[in-house]
Amino acid sequence: MKTTLLKRSTKLTKSFFIVFALLFTPLLLAQESTNQDDYVEYRGTIVDSKSKQPLLFATITIEGTNASSVSNNAGEYLIKVPKGLTERNLMVQYVGYQTAVVPIASLANDSTILMETSELLLKEVDVVAPRNPAQLVLDVMANKGANYFDQSKFMTAFYREQVKRRSKNIALAEAVVTILKRPYNSDVNDAISIVKARKSTDYSPKDTLAMKFQGGPYNALFIDIMKYSDFIFSEELINLYDFSFNGSTRINDRIIYIVHFEPKESTKEQLYTGNLYIDIENKLLTNAIFALKITDKERAARLFVKKKPKDAFVYPTEVLYKVDYREKNNQWYYGYSNIHMTLKVEWEKRLFNSLYSMQAEMAITDWEELTEKQRIRYRDRVRSSIILAEEADGFSDPEFWGAYNIIEPDKSIQNAIRKIRRQLKRLNKD
Repeated sequence: MKTTLLKRSTKLTKSFFIVFALLFTPLLLAQESTNQDDYVEYRGTIVDSKSKQPLLFATITIEGTNASSVSNNAGEYLIKVPKGLTERNLMVQYVGYQTAVVPIASLANDSTILMETSELLLKEVDVVAPRNPAQLVLDVMANKGANYFDQSKFMTAFYREQVKRRSKNIALAEAVVTILKRPYNSDVNDAISIVKARKSTDYSPKDTLAMKFQGGPYNALFIDIMKYSDFIFSEELINLYDFSFNGSTRINDRIIYIVHFEPKESTKEQLYTGNLYIDIENKLLTNAIFALKITDKERAARLFVKKKPKDAFVYPTEVLYKVDYREKNNQWYYGYSNIHMTLKVEWEKRLFNSLYSMQAEMAITDWEELTEKQRIRYRDRVRSSIILAEEADGFSDPEFWGAYNIIEPDKSIQNAIRKIRRQLKRLNKD
C-alpha cells in the first residue's frame, strides 16, 4: 500500500526536469513575418492603489472576449488588442481586490492600473464555514463536473521556462501552444501542440552540467489540480493531510474561504502544504498556492532528477506551485500556473556547491469552442516527455510572437534577451 500511495502522490512532480551533461546548441534565427497593423500593444504596471506595491500574476482580460494575459513577477503587463476591440474595456482581477474596469482607449504606452482592496465586512459573511474542511475539499473535487468546463475547448496559451545559476539566466525557452482541453469530469488527458517556439542557452565552457525541464508545457498544465485532482487529493491521499480554515478574502462579490492543508506529522511521504481558495457557497476552487514539503532530500531528489553526473548529488531545496482559475458564463477553467524550484548540487571532492533555480509558467491567452476543424491531430501532439529546449528552433527578432499575447518578461529575462539579440547581430555580420 505504501508503494502505491507514493506513486500516486508523486505524479504531479514526476519528470519535471532532468539533469544532463553539458550540451551546446547554436542560436538560430527564425524567419517569421508578422502584421503589426492588426493590433495595438499596451503595457504598464498593476499596483495596489494605496501602497503602490506591484500585484504579481493579476489577470487582464479584454471585456466580452476570452483574450487575456497575466502580469509578471514585477506586476508588469503586456496585452495585444485587435484594433476592432480598442473601444472596449480591460478587466483586471486579483484575489482580495475589486475588479478594475479600464477603458482601453484611455491607456497610454506605459499605464499604471490601480487596484482597490475589497473590504470584507462581517455583515457580508452570510455563509458559515463547514466544520469539516477535509470534506469540503472532497466536495469541491466531486463537484467539478458542474462548476468547470463540461465540454472540450480549444485553447491558446503562452509558456515560458527558464533556468538560472544563482542570479544568471543560463537557459530560456518560450512557446505559444494550443491545448485540446478535455472536460473536467473526463478521465482523458489534455493534449498540447506547439505553434511557435524559441530558445537559447548561455552556458560557459566551465559548466559541467546543464539542467533541462522534461515535460515542457505539460509541467504547468498538470498543476490544474481540478482536472488532475488525484495527483494530490485522491480519496486515499486526502487522509494523509490535516486541513484547517485560515481566514477569508474576496474575489469580486464572492466570499472565499482559505483552507490550509499540510501532511500529518506521522506521514513519511513527500507530500504538499499550502492554501486552497474556495468559494464554499458554490463549492469551487478559485486559486491554490502550495509547496512540496521536503522532509527527506534523497526521496525528493528521486522525484525530480532523472539523470545526473556520478560525482554529483542533486536535490531540490524548495518547490513552489501556483494555479489560478477564471470564470466565463458561470463555468470555471484553468487560467494560469507557475512552478518555481530551487536546487542544490553537491559535488564530491569539491569545496563549493552549485545553486540553480528553475521556473515554468503558462497562461491561457484565448479559447474557443472546439470544432472538428480545430482538433489537434495525433501526429501534431507533443509528448508529455518533451524537452522544449531541444525542440525549439532558436531565438529571433522582437516581433517573433506577432499578435499572440505573451507574459511580459521580467528584467532578468529582458537582459538575457538583449544579450541574445546582440549575439545574433554579431552572427549575422559574420
